[in-house]
Amino acid sequence: MSVTYNNNDGKVIIDKEVIKKIAGYGAKECYGLVGMASKNKATGIVELLSLFDSNRGINVQIEDDLVYIELFVIVQYGTKISVVANNLIEKVKYDVEMQTGLKVKKISVNIQGVRVSK
Repeated sequence: MSVTYNNNDGKVIIDKEVIKKIAGYGAKECYGLVGMASKNKATGIVELLSLFDSNRGINVQIEDDLVYIELFVIVQYGTKISVVANNLIEKVKYDVEMQTGLKVKKISVNIQGVRVSK
């Protein structure tokens, strides 16, 4: 699904894959985030994705020109999860709204795991 803008100069179409990319780039700048997560449908095991493959850990829905984003992440052990989640929400919302002009209605952060560093 995509969003279409019409103005005097023409038409702009923003695909939800673009919104996923913007959200992924914004998320990877947040402190405490190890990476995005993806659940293997066959085994049910959660795997850590590279930050460069971040759009696989993001779901985007567009309804009535409002954007709903769901993030699946793995955080670093020792960080306060609520602070990391709030930073993710604020950063992703700001980036998507500023770059697309769309209104982000809701962002859900799903913590799929915690990574302990050596």
